Amino acid sequence: ERRERKRKLSKEMMEKVTSELEKMQLQEKADIKYKEWLKKKRAEEAEKKKKEKEKEKEREAELLEKRTRSEKIFKEWLQNSRNKPQPALYGYGFPHGTSTGLY
Repeated sequence: ERRERKRKLSKEMMEKVTSELEKMQLQEKADIKYKEWLKKKRAEEAEKKKKEKEKEKEREAELLEKRTRSEKIFKEWLQNSRNKPQPALYGYGFPHGTSTGLY
């Protein structure tokens, strides 16, 4: 009976040890997978930020180009408007800006 008890105890102890060992191995695998996932996630975030910065730079470049183009067009318009003749306010039938006589 003592031998059987010792066997049972040793068997139970071996089972406990093996189960703890398996738990430790599973925990290590889980830690490794988590670290890999975290590394991948951080790389994705870095890539996303990089793309956002590139888009922002493109947007700023487009705005700058648009602004310079509009300034150029405005300057051309100013030059052209100086050369245009002024409208005749006191033309035929409108002395002092009001209508005289019949239509």
